[in-house]
Amino acid sequence: MPSVRGRLIKTLLQHRYLFRYPFKKARIDWTRYDSILQFREEVEAGAGKFGKMPQDLQVKPVQIGDLYAEWIEPSQAASDKVILYFHGGGYVTGTCQSHRALTAKFVKSSGTGALLFEYRLAPENPYPAALKDSLAAYQWLLQQGTAPSDIVFVGDSAGGGLCLAALLAIRDQGIPLPSSAVAYSPITDFTCSGKSHETNLNICLSPEGMAPALSRHYAGGTDPALPYISPLFGNLEGLPPLLIYAGEDETLRDDAIRFGHKAREAGVNVTLRIGEGMFHCYPAIAPLFPEATEAFNEICAFINTGTLFH
Repeated sequence: MPSVRGRLIKTLLQHRYLFRYPFKKARIDWTRYDSILQFREEVEAGAGKFGKMPQDLQVKPVQIGDLYAEWIEPSQAASDKVILYFHGGGYVTGTCQSHRALTAKFVKSSGTGALLFEYRLAPENPYPAALKDSLAAYQWLLQQGTAPSDIVFVGDSAGGGLCLAALLAIRDQGIPLPSSAVAYSPITDFTCSGKSHETNLNICLSPEGMAPALSRHYAGGTDPALPYISPLFGNLEGLPPLLIYAGEDETLRDDAIRFGHKAREAGVNVTLRIGEGMFHCYPAIAPLFPEATEAFNEICAFINTGTLFH
């Protein structure tokens, strides 16, 4: 059973609309462009919810072609490893500013520096823009002399799905793969065919109608079942060790479960964690309650070792 503190925070998040006027859930048409613009404003305004930047970390702007990125590093890195962080935001929002503090938490706790980059967003830049930008960021790291064995991908939500899609593209292009990858609450099926999209609709934190609309924004005129959009439908052989997290009560639960099972059947070393009673991207909220802290600590250990001791 989830902890009392975990249940309390989940309840507060589910009913957060009660803390603003009018006291009712807003009905949002996610197919509208102005809804996406408003979503972006809210995400940027709420960037501080993951905490403040630790003073002993350094943030250095980087330009990778047309991509803006940031190095987030401890003053004294504990290892040569590098996190390539794929931010979430449904492929329509998210920046270095919105995910800087979150990425910094992983840097601080793992002692591993991170490159956080801003891929192009839909609907202005639908697939394959984000994937191309992800590959450009990875290849830039390789060009800087970073060994693939020293790189670990980490992504949340859409970023989790993007890092898995990037692994498929990297493998298919014959580029050396990174050492491992962490995807928590990843979007692996943008056809939204998982049963949890229906069974968890009334208990999840995601607004109704959001996922199908974001799929249309991101896929544009491309079939959302394409493996580089929905990695669940790809050939998963040859991928590096994976750590996948999802909440039992989120709509993306089955995205994680089905991808984890299929990857394992393909011979991939996969650790799949489904947090009982948990919600979307709950490890990011550490250290507010025990389940989040345990998941966050396990992710940081995996970043350093590429494996887990069961």
